[in-house]
Amino acid sequence: MINKWIGMGRMTADPELRQTQSGVSTCSFTVAIQRDFSDGSGERQSDFISVVAWRQTAEFICKYFFKGNMIAIEGQLRSRTYDDKRYPDVKHYVTEVFADKVSFCGGKSESSGASRPSQAAPQKQATASLPSDLSDFEEVGSVDDLPF
Repeated sequence: MINKWIGMGRMTADPELRQTQSGVSTCSFTVAIQRDFSDGSGERQSDFISVVAWRQTAEFICKYFFKGNMIAIEGQLRSRTYDDKRYPDVKHYVTEVFADKVSFCGGKSESSGASRPSQAAPQKQATASLPSDLSDFEEVGSVDDLPF
């Protein structure tokens, strides 16, 4: 049987790291994922997906991700129920993603280190080292000169 969920969206709030009574790290957060199509008025709607992470994954998320960050999540879809304490005859159904892996998706300024993007230090642009023998390459003058 297969239970695999993959999604990418923006975090709706800062994640908060908590510990179980036995000391296991956990965090839960919501990700807003925009739908591929627009409604009748031309606006795109979003789905808000509940995500739960455990142990090192939870610690990683809480250290490097903040509200508004784009995040990619791989995990399993889980459902559970619980009885309402106020109304004993009411049963609540919850569906959430248990995150196995998470990845950065935004630009460097969006996912830089453990600081918020607005506090991040400016990044220097990396320069690629070119091979010393460039005799097989031809310089292209402008975009109009490209053969495609």
